[in-house]
Amino acid sequence: MLTLLDQLDKGTLWRSPGGIHPPEVKFLSNATPIGQLPLASTYLVPVPQVGENCTLAVKVGDSVLKGTPLTQGTSIWHLPVHAPTSGTIVAIEPRASNHASALPVNTCVIAADGKDTWCELVQNQLDDLSHQQIVDKVRSAGIAGMGGAAFPTHIKLNPVSEIDLVIINGVECEPYISADDRLMREYSQDILAGIGIIHRLLTPKRIVIAIEDNKPEAAKAMQTAVSQCGLPAGSIRVTVIPTKYPSGGEKQLIQIITGREVPSGAIPAKLGIVVHNVGTAYAIHQAVTQGKPLVERVVTVTGKNVGKPGNYWLPIGTPVDHVLTATEFTPEPDQKVIIGGPMMGHALANIQVPILKGTNCILVPSSQEIGSTPEEKACIRCGECATACPALLLPQQLFWHAKAEEYDKAASYNLKDCIECGCCSYVCPSDIPLVEYYRIAKSALKQAADEKQQAERAKQRFDARLARLEEEKLAREAKAKEASERRQASMTGTDKNAVAEAMARIAAKKAAAQAVTGESITEESSVTTTDTTEVPKGKAAVAAAIARAKAKKAAQANADGTDTNGAETDNAVTMDANDSISATDTIAQEAPLSQKDKVAAAIARAKAKKAAQQTDTAPLESTETADNTPALSADDDKKAKVAAAVARAKAKKAAQQAETAASDIEVSTEISVSDVNDAEAIKKAKVAAAVARAKAKKAAQQAETNAENGLNQTTTPAVDSTASVQADVNADAETAVNAVATDIEVSITDISVNDAEAIKKAKVAAAVARAKAKKIAAASAESKTDAEIESVDEIQTEANVASPLIAATLDTATTEADALLPSLGSAAEPIETAQLSSEELKKARIAATIAKAKAKKAALAQEANASSDSSVTND
Repeated sequence: MLTLLDQLDKGTLWRSPGGIHPPEVKFLSNATPIGQLPLASTYLVPVPQVGENCTLAVKVGDSVLKGTPLTQGTSIWHLPVHAPTSGTIVAIEPRASNHASALPVNTCVIAADGKDTWCELVQNQLDDLSHQQIVDKVRSAGIAGMGGAAFPTHIKLNPVSEIDLVIINGVECEPYISADDRLMREYSQDILAGIGIIHRLLTPKRIVIAIEDNKPEAAKAMQTAVSQCGLPAGSIRVTVIPTKYPSGGEKQLIQIITGREVPSGAIPAKLGIVVHNVGTAYAIHQAVTQGKPLVERVVTVTGKNVGKPGNYWLPIGTPVDHVLTATEFTPEPDQKVIIGGPMMGHALANIQVPILKGTNCILVPSSQEIGSTPEEKACIRCGECATACPALLLPQQLFWHAKAEEYDKAASYNLKDCIECGCCSYVCPSDIPLVEYYRIAKSALKQAADEKQQAERAKQRFDARLARLEEEKLAREAKAKEASERRQASMTGTDKNAVAEAMARIAAKKAAAQAVTGESITEESSVTTTDTTEVPKGKAAVAAAIARAKAKKAAQANADGTDTNGAETDNAVTMDANDSISATDTIAQEAPLSQKDKVAAAIARAKAKKAAQQTDTAPLESTETADNTPALSADDDKKAKVAAAVARAKAKKAAQQAETAASDIEVSTEISVSDVNDAEAIKKAKVAAAVARAKAKKAAQQAETNAENGLNQTTTPAVDSTASVQADVNADAETAVNAVATDIEVSITDISVNDAEAIKKAKVAAAVARAKAKKIAAASAESKTDAEIESVDEIQTEANVASPLIAATLDTATTEADALLPSLGSAAEPIETAQLSSEELKKARIAATIAKAKAKKAALAQEANASSDSSVTND
């Protein structure tokens, strides 16, 4: 059985499926030698032409020589582009492309100087170069497949698998093109030199030069060159194949020469076969031995509307309109200019486009050669397209899916194996441009594949970023852990104890905050807050302590029980007063407070003790009176009840004062914590002083009015009623002055807890006010005893005498309070016109509200005293 090599040596050929025999018109251009055209004034060089991801090596204004690289890149698919002639870069801008769509591409515009001067060329001896150096020279020369596909040649010269057969394609099956025919006739020795370089790189077992039988001159020239080359005998041969279109296709030619079919989606190298064009072999020889890059190629200019048809050496980038002008182009109405042959070429929408590395023909047919495009008709399902398809595809199915834009289904029918030869369109009786549908479908599939690839790359970048961030996070954690271990290792025993204590304090504060929050929700507190979102620590502690003290007292009271309303009231008053004391004591014993909180707590304790003393005194006085009184009559019994009612009213007043003391704790704490600078504190002090003056004046007026009302309603002199009125007057005076003194203390404390001198002066002023109040009360008691007061007129006179003294004392106290303010700093402006901030206004309103509440409570108590005294007198 003969092997493949034996069959090749015998010249055995195989039939390829499909194909057509269009009329040949090669005679228009193959009769004359390859010529030269005059240089164009401007050359358009698209960058890049093959491959992507390149950068420009020139800029506008640069002077270039013929063969100067215009681009550079690192991608294996990139091929550099060279200047086709000497001149100047006048523009780098988008220009129309040599494509049916005429989409703009980035283009270097070179103004030729007419000298066509080459750059420095490096010539080499083939024996002095290694395989890799040869491949690098081919790549740096920018050589691509010259048959029309423009595939990078250096990739085919460096395959990953062993190559057994190399086929040199000289078939040129297009009916109009004759560029390879003339090249083989005139440059057969140079082509064989290039084939020798290919043989050295690939070391195949056989090299076959395939030529159609319609090119006998070219076959003879190549046969002569083979006999004269230095390649081993029998390793290379020329094979003439029958003329049929598209036998020049790579896969079709392999099938004709070897009888093997390249699998779908595979490349010929997997079968151990490589195919190169004769023009590519010539360019390889020029690049390796003479150092010339690919800057020009042979192009067939043909058609009946061209005055000088033929084959010409055209520089890459030569405008098509310049070529047509130089070959005496005579256009017709609706003239078509086709790049490539009539079967696989495409019509240009703009002739201001350049010649490319894969351009092998410019066809300008007349109306007799190629008529107008016929109207597309419906498919009749004749099957002629399937018979003519050289790739054994189903053109009907591809057409239906492509027309319906079902590109995925079209791909399932091996759309990618279509070589776009145009056989199906040529034989279609319905004049359907099938190849155009296939090209659109291929473009859509390619775009979808590119988008999918971009999405996959984006996903990979995203995953890589997440992995990098995770690594950085782990590295930071490891670094922090290592630093913590180093710190712990270097810590002494004292440092460790300090850290432990700090952690314990933090935990205790968190627990206390949680406890305060829970208790404030479940238990009713006597502390009224004005801001529930941000509560100062001292204020929260006071509220919590008071709530706990009240709960404890309530439990004790429920356990003991009471018998009468009076006893219940007394117990409640005592409970409230003791609650305040217990609360302040509890606060002092809890977590350490700030200096301001301590001052506020001390003031609260003093107020609570005072209220408790007043509460304890009232029931004792009523008890002593009852014990010293002999047996009472009915009227006396009624007086006793009135006295008991008065005592209960006073007890209620004392309880209200205890609650007010607790409220003062809240306000004092809030203001003390919030004060920051002296200017704001001075304004607050003036506000407090003004409030104190108003309360004092109002208390004096109420005391005077109550005394007058009590005496006017008296019809019968009564020693005990007079004494009661006199005691109430004195008590009101003392209470009012004490309130002023206390407010002075609170205000001064609020100003600055660190100003020891100011606090000392405030305390002195408060003590002086209290002493004056007590002195006035004692003087009033000595001037008129209970036995000496015998008439209403005397009581009225006594009240009239006492009232001015009370008012004068209160004015003196407030004047002294104002006198203390300059020692703390001068105010910017009077309180009436001071521009206060929103926070200060809020605090001032709080103080005013508290003062109004105090005054109202005092008025209610005094009215109760006056009414009870009037009842006793009437009785």
